[in-house]
Amino acid sequence: MLHRLDDQDLGGGAHDHPEKPGRAVRIGIGGPVGCGKTALVAALCRVLRDDLSVAVVTNDIYTTEDADFLRREAVLDADRIVAVRTGCCPHTAIRDDVTANLDAVEDLVERFDPDLVLVESGGDNLTATFSYGLVDRQIFVIDTAGGDDVPRKGGPGVAGADLLVINKVDLGPLVGADTSRMAADAARVRDGKPTALTSVRTAPITEVVDWVRAQVPVTA
Repeated sequence: MLHRLDDQDLGGGAHDHPEKPGRAVRIGIGGPVGCGKTALVAALCRVLRDDLSVAVVTNDIYTTEDADFLRREAVLDADRIVAVRTGCCPHTAIRDDVTANLDAVEDLVERFDPDLVLVESGGDNLTATFSYGLVDRQIFVIDTAGGDDVPRKGGPGVAGADLLVINKVDLGPLVGADTSRMAADAARVRDGKPTALTSVRTAPITEVVDWVRAQVPVTA
């Protein structure tokens, strides 16, 4: 059973996403603990909030720490950021029983009619992927400190995500990670799907922003 920490009862809601003009694009952001998911969400919100209506759902097992961080940083109006406490393995809440996340997304859509909803998973492993009943696209984040062999090892997150982000490339020399090798290995396992190398906290994330913008339909 998954649990919301917010006070309001969001109620039920249809657990599918019929394609229709104007529906909010839902992008899941997953990856291991400490890879920079929340920092990426914050950076995306800061860049996109002036041009798009954005909302965020965060996942933590026992706390609302990621949502609290985003609110403290004022990346969006506080009520556009909703926390889900999963009480279970993070991948369960984004893939196996998405009810709590889907209810949170649908509540945000009803209240704000956003162009884009970012759903951040709790920290998980290389097998963590989102159900496409919850999101339309998914980003998987890894970092150089996790080892430069991670892209070569593949796994559903690395190989299957619509966009792979290799983060903290500025730390590569400090941890002995060969980022060129990581990029080459990612290209081999990802069958043509894009990979972005970046350092979210220290450099612009232009490539990721451009990819996200391309997922949001242009309306007349």
